[in-house]
Amino acid sequence: MLPPGGKKTVMLTFDDGPGRVLPEILAILQEEEIKAAFFWQSRLLHPGRPWRKVLDHGHIIGNHSCSHKNLARLPFHDQLADLSRCKEKIESLTGQKVDYFRPPFGQYNSDTIAAANQLGMETVLWRIASLDWELKDDPVMILNYVIDHLEDRAIILLHELPQTVEILPALIHEIKKAGYDFGLLDR
Repeated sequence: MLPPGGKKTVMLTFDDGPGRVLPEILAILQEEEIKAAFFWQSRLLHPGRPWRKVLDHGHIIGNHSCSHKNLARLPFHDQLADLSRCKEKIESLTGQKVDYFRPPFGQYNSDTIAAANQLGMETVLWRIASLDWELKDDPVMILNYVIDHLEDRAIILLHELPQTVEILPALIHEIKKAGYDFGLLDR
């Protein structure tokens, strides 16, 4: 997923957007000159959201389904329909091809992969789940958890949440301090 390189590299990804804190996340990433991947639910995407800024700053928008259901519990044709609707909505609004898909909750089966492949999307999971959705009352634990689990070529799962915004500058600083660069998906 991450392109090969000589230096230790990680990638930041943000799920469940576009959300209210997206402008703050984008400002931090721009200040730090870091690109990220955003996996969005198309039901939350409308023309008023700052999707143009995401693309203009060199980030990637990926498919995170329309419904945010556990796709593994759905038959193939329902999975395909959901992913197709999401892909079409993102592409029609942004004018950009959607190449990547992340299953909600990380739950998938062979039908999920087949549906994504049929739509020309690569399925992207993660190596480090930040637990930012669970540790909302203790953002420092989010930071410590990610740093304690850093490894080369890890994809880090974050969410568009206030507690993530709170720790994002420190997280980036600590990742850099540990000798890592930031990469982006490369098909």
